[in-house]
Amino acid sequence: MPRVTDRGRTLRARLVATVLVLLAVVGAVIGIATTLALRGFLYGQLDGDVRAAADRFAFSRTEPAPPGAPRDFLGPAQRPGTLGAVLVGGVVQEAAVSDRRGSARTVPATDLATLAGLPVGARPSTVDLELGTYRVVAEAGPNGTVLVLGQPAGPVTDVVNRLVVIELIVIGVALGGAAVAGTVVVRRALRPLEEVADVAAEVSTMPLDSGEVDLATRVPAPDARTEVGQVGVALNRMLDNVSGALTARQESEMQLRQFVADASHELRTPLAAIRGYAELTARDPALSAEAAHSLGRITSQSERMSTLVEDLLLLARLDAGRPLESAPVDLTRLVLDAVSDAHAVGPDHRWELALPDEPVVLPGDASRLTQVLTNLLANARTHTPVGTRVTVGLHPRPGAVDLTVADTGPGIPADLRPHVFERFARGSVGRARARNDTPSTGLGLAIVAAVVAAHHGTVTLESTPGRTVFTVTLPTSASPAVVSDSRVERGGLAG
Repeated sequence: MPRVTDRGRTLRARLVATVLVLLAVVGAVIGIATTLALRGFLYGQLDGDVRAAADRFAFSRTEPAPPGAPRDFLGPAQRPGTLGAVLVGGVVQEAAVSDRRGSARTVPATDLATLAGLPVGARPSTVDLELGTYRVVAEAGPNGTVLVLGQPAGPVTDVVNRLVVIELIVIGVALGGAAVAGTVVVRRALRPLEEVADVAAEVSTMPLDSGEVDLATRVPAPDARTEVGQVGVALNRMLDNVSGALTARQESEMQLRQFVADASHELRTPLAAIRGYAELTARDPALSAEAAHSLGRITSQSERMSTLVEDLLLLARLDAGRPLESAPVDLTRLVLDAVSDAHAVGPDHRWELALPDEPVVLPGDASRLTQVLTNLLANARTHTPVGTRVTVGLHPRPGAVDLTVADTGPGIPADLRPHVFERFARGSVGRARARNDTPSTGLGLAIVAAVVAAHHGTVTLESTPGRTVFTVTLPTSASPAVVSDSRVERGGLAG
C-alpha cells in the first residue's frame, strides 16, 4: 500500500528518524558535558598533585642532605614518572625523571628546550614531550633558579578516552533500542492512518463514473478524540455523501434510460405508419412531381428516424444488461462481407484487407459484430475524402484477436479524440464529411463501444494526420457475452 512520502521516505521512517536524531543529540550533549566535567575534575586533581610535588621538589632544593647520604634530586615521596628540572639563566642545568625503583632517569635532550621555554609562575599546563604528555609548572627556586616539575597526564587521558568509548557504546545501544521501540510505537500509532489510506486507495480504484456503485467501504471505528481518528471520521462522512450522490445519480440514469427505451419503443409504430402511408401515397399516378419529391423526403427522413430509434433502443437494451447471443462466429467472413458492402456503397474509396491465412472464429453475436464492422467502415467512408485508403485487418494473438480499421484520412483533432466514443459526438473539423446527404446521428461509435463491451472486449483509437486506426480487441475464449453494468456511455463520429 502506498504511503505519504517526503523525498522517498515514509512518514513512519521520518518520525522514527526524528526521534533517533533527538535522542542522539541529547545523548551527545550529555556525553560531552560528562566528559568535560570529568576531564576538568581529573585535571584539577592532577594540577593539585603537580603543585604539591613542586613544593616538595623546592623544599628538597633548600634543605641540606644528611651527612654522608646522597642528595635525592627530586626529593622524597615523588610518584614514578615525575619530571623535574633546574634552570639557571634560562638554561637547563639538571633534569631527571623518577622511575618505579626510586632512581632517576635522564631527560632526552629534545625535551630540554621545551622545558626551558615554560613561563614562570603560570598555572600548570600540558606539554607534549618525547617522554609523553605531561602536566608541568615552572616556579622560582632558591638562588635565582627556576624549578620545573611535571607529572604524566596519560592516566587522565586514558580515563577520559575510556569514558568516551563507554558513552559511545551506551548511546549506540540506546539508539538501537529506541529505533526498535520507536518503530513499534509509531507503527501502532499510525495504524489508523494506514486504514484511512487503505480505504482511500480502495475507493480510488472503484469505477464511479457510471452504473450502480456499492460504496460500502468505510474506515473501521475511527477514534474522534485523536487527529488521525478525526481524518477517518471526515473520510467516512465524505464517503457517505458521495454514496448518496452516486445513488441519486444512478436512479436518475435509470429513469432516463427507461424513458429512452420506452420512447424508442413507442416511436417505432408511428414511424412505420408514416413510412407506409408515404409509400402508399407515392404510388398515386396523378401525384405531381413536387408532391412526389416531398413524399420522398418524408420517406427518407422517416427511415433515418427509424434508424435513430433502433440505435437508441439497442443502446438502452445494452445499458440494461440484456444478454446477447453467444455462438461461434466466423469473424473473417464478417469482415469480407462488410468490406464488400462498403465497397459497393463507397466505390470512390480504396478498400483493402489484411487477413490471416486461417479463419478467425470466436464466440459472440454475429449480427451485433456485423453492426460493429458496418459502423466502423461507415465512419471511415463518411469522414474521409474520396480516394482515401481504408484497410481492415485481423491480427490473432493468444486468447484474443485485434480487429483494426485504418484509414489515411486527415485524422481526428486532438480535442475531439477523448470524446469520439461519447453519444451524439460529431466531428466538425479535421475529418470532413464526404457526403452531406445523410447527416450523422453521433451514435455509430457509441454502438461500437457498447457492443464490444458486451463481448468483454475493448476499443481504442489512435489518430494522427494521415493515419487513423480503430482497434477492437475481442476475446477468442468462450465467455458469457453480456454487459455486466452500464459503464459504456460513449458515442462516435459514425453516422
